[in-house]
Amino acid sequence: MISVICVYNNKRLLDDWLLKSLNNQSVKYELITLDNTSRQFKSAAQAYNHGGKKASGNHLMFVHQDVCLCPDSCLENTEEILDGLTNFGAVGAAGIAEGCKRVFSNLRQGPSLLEPLSFIHIDSPAKVQTLDECLIIIPKSVFDTLSFDEKMCDDWHLYAVDYCLSAKKLGFDIYAIPMTIQHMSIVNVAETTSQLIRRFGIFPKGYYQTLKKILNKHRYFVKKIYTTTGNWRTGRFLVLQRIWTIIPLVFIAFLIKIGIRYLWRKSGLKYYWGKLRKQRVNL
Repeated sequence: MISVICVYNNKRLLDDWLLKSLNNQSVKYELITLDNTSRQFKSAAQAYNHGGKKASGNHLMFVHQDVCLCPDSCLENTEEILDGLTNFGAVGAAGIAEGCKRVFSNLRQGPSLLEPLSFIHIDSPAKVQTLDECLIIIPKSVFDTLSFDEKMCDDWHLYAVDYCLSAKKLGFDIYAIPMTIQHMSIVNVAETTSQLIRRFGIFPKGYYQTLKKILNKHRYFVKKIYTTTGNWRTGRFLVLQRIWTIIPLVFIAFLIKIGIRYLWRKSGLKYYWGKLRKQRVNL
């Protein structure tokens, strides 16, 4: 049996997505929801360790509140896949392998039902280095030995990445498995050039604080950490890697801005807009 564990801060989102998709599942499961609307938990690692200790299933599914498990046989199909695997420390709906630039996943991201073009569709389990945090499944027997690292991951980012690397150190394999799920939310990235520069990267401050600790923790185990949100070298200063990631983005934003200004002038729109404004003033 799978124990479905979810920490939530939006009850309506939880009801409309995860719980609604669980209502008609074809097999029995255990549901453990952790209410964080009052910010009882300071990190995902803390919340999931609390839920994992309460769970009684053979496998623990740690899943986001805005994930839809589809079809109704999702849990049943997942159990069949898990029964066919040996020596695994964790599996998930999306993961990335060492040396690979694309994500292994059948996940649908956002409100549409389309798979991102950057994903590699899988029909069988694929070995990966790390998994995405939207859904990760850990055998109860493994979790009893290795829980989430609350000291390293004291925010809401990269806890699955750290767990996968720690499990691989113990000799376990990590897999992305063919699960057809829909993840409603989109990664919270910088939307403007000014945000990009202020954040010194595309992700929130907490992401980079956790990333720095993870790079240091695993620097003697791997030379490069591959994640679904970017790849990072353990032997290089993070600040330099962040600069390297934002330079092309800022340059592209600059070219787009210049292009729009050029088209604005050459198309005549600037001239007609000026005339329209003058007419309004005269009225």
